[in-house]
Amino acid sequence: MGEQQVKVVYHFSDGLEQASRGLQYIRNHLEADPDAQIVVVAHASGVDFLMKGAKTARGNEFRTAIEDLDLQGVKFRVCEITLRERALRRDRFLPEAGFVPSGVAEISRLQRREGYAYIKP
Repeated sequence: MGEQQVKVVYHFSDGLEQASRGLQYIRNHLEADPDAQIVVVAHASGVDFLMKGAKTARGNEFRTAIEDLDLQGVKFRVCEITLRERALRRDRFLPEAGFVPSGVAEISRLQRREGYAYIKP
């Protein structure tokens, strides 16, 4: 019997520095376990890295890393409550960003109903 696929939700809520660190963790994770199923759920200031033109502290756009991870099957989800509270529009986000009604509700759903492990970088 084969091993069951690892499913992990990464929780981003603390801005660009956390996103830089978290994306590196995800790259490392996929290097060690290329078959892992990973979902990034972002809310509050954690959504900022998924916005068009967002840059790392070194001045590199997050877009390239997000595109690469998307090609490896990583899913990115943005909290619609955050959009409403911050008056942000969906068209300000990269095309890889998907949207969920509530970031924290999505995290709890993935953990409880779909058996995802939880990581907050």
